[in-house]
Amino acid sequence: KPGDSLTFRSRSGVSGKIHQIPHTYKIIGFQMNEHQVAVGETTFTGREELWNHSKYLEYWHLMELALLRAKTAREAIEVMTSLAEQYGYGAEGESFSIIDKHEAWILEMVGTGDGGEGAIWVAIRIPDGMISAHANMARIGEFPLDDPENCLYSENVISYAVENGYYNPESGEPFRFNEAYNPTRPDRLRYCETRVWRLFTKAAPSQYFSSDYHRGVKGAERYPLCITPDHKLELREVMLMVRDHYEGTPWDMTKGVAAGDFGNPNRWRPLVLETDSATYSWERPISIYNSAFSILAEANAGFPDDMGTLWFGEDETYFTCYVPFFMGVTELPKPFVTGDINKYSRESAWWAFNFVSNFANIKYSVMKDDIQKVQNELEQEIVDKVTILREIYKDIPENHRSELLTDLTCKTGEKVHRKYVELGDFLVMKHNDGYEKDENFHITSPGYPEEYIKYILKKEGEKMRIPDWNQIRKDEVLPF
Repeated sequence: KPGDSLTFRSRSGVSGKIHQIPHTYKIIGFQMNEHQVAVGETTFTGREELWNHSKYLEYWHLMELALLRAKTAREAIEVMTSLAEQYGYGAEGESFSIIDKHEAWILEMVGTGDGGEGAIWVAIRIPDGMISAHANMARIGEFPLDDPENCLYSENVISYAVENGYYNPESGEPFRFNEAYNPTRPDRLRYCETRVWRLFTKAAPSQYFSSDYHRGVKGAERYPLCITPDHKLELREVMLMVRDHYEGTPWDMTKGVAAGDFGNPNRWRPLVLETDSATYSWERPISIYNSAFSILAEANAGFPDDMGTLWFGEDETYFTCYVPFFMGVTELPKPFVTGDINKYSRESAWWAFNFVSNFANIKYSVMKDDIQKVQNELEQEIVDKVTILREIYKDIPENHRSELLTDLTCKTGEKVHRKYVELGDFLVMKHNDGYEKDENFHITSPGYPEEYIKYILKKEGEKMRIPDWNQIRKDEVLPF
């Protein structure tokens, strides 16, 4: 009711209230609402002194409130920024991607430091026909001050930077939000901008994007905020784009010593390594092993709002299977709302996916084929069903739509969960103890890849060498 208040609590332990409004909209998580408004985010932290620990509205609070209160992306920006300005922003630097049926925006925000008020922010509309990417670094640089249809910003966005020495207007350089509030560093470029570079090169292979910038070459040209892809991207293409470890590039994480015996692209934290008075870093791929979940939000003016689709994937993108959560549903698949991160359960979709991806670390290059076979078959079947549904949806009576969407979402989610539980069991059976079974359960012992054996023998061959007494035959059957 008007006049009521909502209580929020920050990670710093600070609690506070904000005003309630007369009506809110249906949402799924803090990702999408019934009007096909969707919000994603990536944390860039920025200047640590700007994190205002005295305020209680975190970035995910703003995302949820925007979806509860906004019917368009532009309204979502207004909700998020007005709340941050009224009550303060209590989180680190954040970059939000916000879409609706007609527009896509990037909003970037930082706080004003402990004891400060309001927030500092800028939002830019991504032109139709173009794509953008952001990956844990602020991406908005120079922006127009007189184009409210395509660019919005806080009144203090430049003045605060000048007052605090982040920008000198007498330098002759234009003001850039990212340079003022998230200054470039070689380490950030390495594990952030490499992902932007990779997405751009995959979406527009005909265009040239130098690797110098993400490799930290001083003075190298920044990547643009947005580009025009070589062609309109289809849903399945986007799914593949986020399943990437820089395969086929000089930074291919399935190659080299760190990939181990079976081409594992995962590099355990910490990301940064310091030794011998130098700093090193693992690559940070688009598909990261410790993702909790990922989403692909599909908003389209050609759909009724209840057909807006949040494609939801548990765990890492590389091995997940995206399940469509339609905005018109009245419930979600039980396995996707079941689970405890501190207690393993076969009833939980999150744990089913985590079991598969974690078990694959044992023999990654071998098991990934088994996993992707199931993944591809399921996803193609799901996409085909959704495509058919969209073609006939307008002919379905409105009073049956919600039931139909809920049934499809729940049955799809339950099937995907069941298939991944079965897949986990299959992997244990097929690859048990380093052996491998074929479809007829014949057991083989494939051993290690030839390149890995060569590497091991080069490094440790002498201590592994067996003396030649001319009595040991390679074809001799050993008694163990």
